[in-house]
Amino acid sequence: MSDTNTLVINTQGLTKTFKGVNALQSLDLKVPKHSIFGFLGPNGAGKTTTIKLLLGLARPTSGSASIFGLDVVNDSTEIRKRVGYLAQDPRYYEGMTARETLRFTARFFYSGPTRAIEDRIGGTLELVGLEDKADRPIKGFSGGERQRLGIAQAQINYPDLLILDEPAAALDPMGRHDVLEVMERLRKHTTIFYSTHILSDVQRVSDTVAILKKGQLIAQAPIEQLLAGNEAVTYTIGIKGHLNGTQARLSSLPWVSAVNALAGGNGHTHWQVSVSDEAAAEDQLLRLILEDGDLTVTEFGRKKYDLEEVFMSIVGEEQHVR
Repeated sequence: MSDTNTLVINTQGLTKTFKGVNALQSLDLKVPKHSIFGFLGPNGAGKTTTIKLLLGLARPTSGSASIFGLDVVNDSTEIRKRVGYLAQDPRYYEGMTARETLRFTARFFYSGPTRAIEDRIGGTLELVGLEDKADRPIKGFSGGERQRLGIAQAQINYPDLLILDEPAAALDPMGRHDVLEVMERLRKHTTIFYSTHILSDVQRVSDTVAILKKGQLIAQAPIEQLLAGNEAVTYTIGIKGHLNGTQARLSSLPWVSAVNALAGGNGHTHWQVSVSDEAAAEDQLLRLILEDGDLTVTEFGRKKYDLEEVFMSIVGEEQHVR
């Protein structure tokens, strides 16, 4: 199957230079269809520059990019018909209601019967959870409600791709929760490409993640692959009871590279067991521990890394991430 059939966004060597400064350096990005793709990086990493290039709002210095297999420079008008976009800080006519705002936006895309347009507007307001505020002036909206209205505007033409620039950056926890919930609802309708520096948001909703640093792509992988870590496969095991030499017995196994005991209390111990043979560990590790009848296993599973750990190990602690 060709990339055109499986990828919504595909960039090759995409580069943008401003006055001799490389804002983006040879970006190779691949965004699969029907995914939520988190575009991650510190402020100034080049995320917004990439979005401008994809939308045809800036021209690349070199390299190429395609959306739906169409060139972003030569086919930008055709691309924009199928793309919804939410800017980082959307602005509105404060005296208009949410319904009026969507009605205004919808007229750029539809010229059909009024009833059909009103049905589309009502369905979109319901999709983003604003149906009960549809006829209130926007000036009274919270930050989260404004962002959800922005997503509704971007979604009104039922695009094949939604591009969201920092959709939850300035919101409180409740506002962020609401926006992420809308994004998850939209997953079945479209592909979502969104930039952010909020790591917990990425870990919650993203299928695939790319990490940008100083204009360079330094990681790109499914979220589960990133969270598995690049180190040896490690299992986290919770133990209750008397160890009776079990730790030493595990350490002697040829496929166990390390057994590290972590501090515990009330008779509980936590081990992190690093292995060189994952198949052997899956088959034998838990059974070997349970052979000791004085032990109770309270936790067992492969260690998963927090995205912040992964991000800091890749980007480096000198970068500040909020």
